[in-house]
Amino acid sequence: MVRYLTERGLMDLRLKHKRVLVTGGNRGIGRCCALSLAREGARVCITARDKNRLDNTVEDIRKIGGVGFAVAGDLTIPESCQEVVSRTVDVLDGIDILINCAGAAGGGDILNLATGTIDDGLALKSYGYLRMAQLVIPLMKQKQWGRIIHIAGSAGTSPDRNNIPMSLANIAILNMTRALSDAVSEHGILVNALCPGLTNTQRARNVQQARANEEGRDVEEVLKDIGNGLPAGRIAEPEEIAEMVTFLASEKCSYMFGSSIYMDGGGRRGTP
Repeated sequence: MVRYLTERGLMDLRLKHKRVLVTGGNRGIGRCCALSLAREGARVCITARDKNRLDNTVEDIRKIGGVGFAVAGDLTIPESCQEVVSRTVDVLDGIDILINCAGAAGGGDILNLATGTIDDGLALKSYGYLRMAQLVIPLMKQKQWGRIIHIAGSAGTSPDRNNIPMSLANIAILNMTRALSDAVSEHGILVNALCPGLTNTQRARNVQQARANEEGRDVEEVLKDIGNGLPAGRIAEPEEIAEMVTFLASEKCSYMFGSSIYMDGGGRRGTP
C-alpha cells in the first residue's frame, strides 16, 4: 500500500471508492497500477485486448481484497473505446481516474523503417490515449474532479535511429497532455504524463533478449549493464512506477497540471 510519512503520521491518499479505468491493465506497468490503486481502496476496471491476461489480473486484484473487473477492448478502434467506457460506467456509475498505459510501438532502423510501423504506434498510444481522455472528461466534468495520467515513456525526448515509432508516439502524448490540461484544468481535472525509463517488465525483457542473443549473453547481464549506466545503478521495477501513478491519481496531488514527470533513474540528460 502506498504510504507517505508526514509530521502527523501516514498520509491518506483518499482513493477509497474512487472509480478507475486502466488501459493496458493486463500486464507490466498497467497491471501494477491497477493493483496499487486497488490496494488503496479504489474500484478498478482494466482493459486490453488479451482477455486471458485481463482475467488473471482481476483475480490478483481480488486476492488482495480489491474490487476489480475487466472489459476487453482495442484502443485503435473508436467504437471499442466507447464500449469500454460505457461498460465501465455501467458498473461503476462513473469514472474519476483514467490511467492510459496501453501498448508499445514497434522499432526498426529509420533507414529501412516502414511508415506503417509509425502509423501503428500512433494509432494505439497517441490516438487511443486521446480517444479515451475525450470520452471520460465529460464524466469528470460532472463531478468537477478528475485525474488523467498518461504513461508516455522517456523515448519521446530521447530518440535514436531504432526507436522512432515509439519516440513519435510518446512526444505526441506529451504535447497532448499539456493541451488537455489547459482545456480542462478549470474543471478540477488534472492531466499529467509519467515518463519511465527502462522498466523490468516482460515486454522490456523480450526486447533486450534479442540484444542478448546477438551478443551471446544472458538477458539478466544485459539488463544489469543498462542499469549500471544510470545514476540509480539499476533499471526500474514496475511497482515503483505504479506508486508514482497512484500518487498522481490521488487528491494529495493537487498542484501538478500538464506536467511531464521523468522517472528514469537519472538517465535523461537534457534540461528542462
